[in-house]
Amino acid sequence: MAGLGDSRAQTAETRISALSKELVDEKNISGEALAKVDLLNQQLLALRRQIAALNEALQAAEAKDKDSQARITDLGARLNLVLARQVQELQRYRSDFFGRLRELLRDRKDIRVVGDRFVFQSEVLFPSGQAQMTVEGLAAIDQLAQAIVEVERQIPTEVDWVIQVDGHTDQRPIASREFPSNWELSSARAISVVKYLISKGVSPHRVVAAGYGEFAPLEVGATDEIFRRNRRIELKLTNR
Repeated sequence: MAGLGDSRAQTAETRISALSKELVDEKNISGEALAKVDLLNQQLLALRRQIAALNEALQAAEAKDKDSQARITDLGARLNLVLARQVQELQRYRSDFFGRLRELLRDRKDIRVVGDRFVFQSEVLFPSGQAQMTVEGLAAIDQLAQAIVEVERQIPTEVDWVIQVDGHTDQRPIASREFPSNWELSSARAISVVKYLISKGVSPHRVVAAGYGEFAPLEVGATDEIFRRNRRIELKLTNR
């Protein structure tokens, strides 16, 4: 009987030892798990703080953007108002300029008004196929220069305007040594007018020359009369 009791006692002790070891292991595992949970909580808290800071920065940027957009809109409205005023002023001076030109050139049947432009037939100003003005052409441009100088004195400096001088030819090609195409001829004629205007006192900052060749006709067709009408110098007062 004594031997049986000792065996049971040893088995109980072994079981108790095993259970004690399992309990220690469980405590160790629980401690590690708690440490990991605590670390994760700290990281989560840090992430939440970063997200809060990013949201705050984003809201500040959106508010700044709205303020910038409001300022841009306000500046745009002011600029449009200034431009509208300048256009109105320029229209008034354009009307005065046209009136003055009509008065100076009222006896000239070969000079016409087409829309917002004065149209000089090329034959009035230039020999055929050339860009040097005739005596008659110089006299006509003298009157034009006088009107421009008078208008230049009247228009306020804040209004940015120019006299645009456009050269046009008919559709028949030209191929001389001096003018390989109608582009060169039309441009040279416009430049010739501009240079003469400047020599008569017009500010070089207030004139611009352009050549259109045969590509902006007043009329489409192939008669001598249509060719004559399409060969021209046009002038208009416009904003830069």
